[in-house]
Amino acid sequence: MKTKQEYDIAEIWENFHKTRNSFWRNLLIEQYRQIVRYAAERLYSKLPDKVELDDLISAGHFGLMDAIDAYDSSRGVKFETYCSPRIRGSILDHLRSMDWVPRLVRARAHQLARATQALETHLGRKPTVKETAEELKLNMKEFDRLQKDANASSLVSLETKYASDNSEKDIREIDILKDKKSKSPLIEAQKRDLKSMLTKGLTRAERLIIVLYYYEEMTMKEIGATLDLSESRVSQMHSSIVARLKTQLHKREKEFAI
Repeated sequence: MKTKQEYDIAEIWENFHKTRNSFWRNLLIEQYRQIVRYAAERLYSKLPDKVELDDLISAGHFGLMDAIDAYDSSRGVKFETYCSPRIRGSILDHLRSMDWVPRLVRARAHQLARATQALETHLGRKPTVKETAEELKLNMKEFDRLQKDANASSLVSLETKYASDNSEKDIREIDILKDKKSKSPLIEAQKRDLKSMLTKGLTRAERLIIVLYYYEEMTMKEIGATLDLSESRVSQMHSSIVARLKTQLHKREKEFAI
């Protein structure tokens, strides 16, 4: 019998789709766990110190497992492209479930806001980072941490409860939050038309570059890994596509001007 290292990825996928066995699923998780770590580290860099990287990675693995179970290779999309949004979504769901903005963090946010406002009044302009740090008597490392914590104070747990006088049931933040998933059909139709216009006449690789960069917000490096191209090649192709699109739009403007 082969060792784990002797199986290639295509063979692992084939066996998993046939058996749905946990052995093959675990091999797939090992194969793609670096995608989870990469997504977790990107989000972790923007979060306060209270959040643990390992917690984000654990949450991301749930998204990876869901992606493995739902993936259909016949659709022609690489698994790396398919799983990335699910992993990120799983991590974000974990963050939303946490009430991780403590009183101290909020106090530090108010401290920063007061110092900034006082300096703006005194200077008659927006203060620089160095000026604000000096006002708070902090070195730059301490000030960076203060800013990082302060930015977190704007996040609200969806389970935050508010007392309700007219109901026996408490009102939660999630109950009063605007549903941003309820989108205007007109706007969605316009977005589809724009996407169709932008990708018309492009090769499959060129379409993927446009969609992944502008719609999925992936970096050039991530797109390169997805398409098996170097980061510089993706950047070169992107520049060429944008130049062609500008020319096409310019021609359309002339048509409408006539």
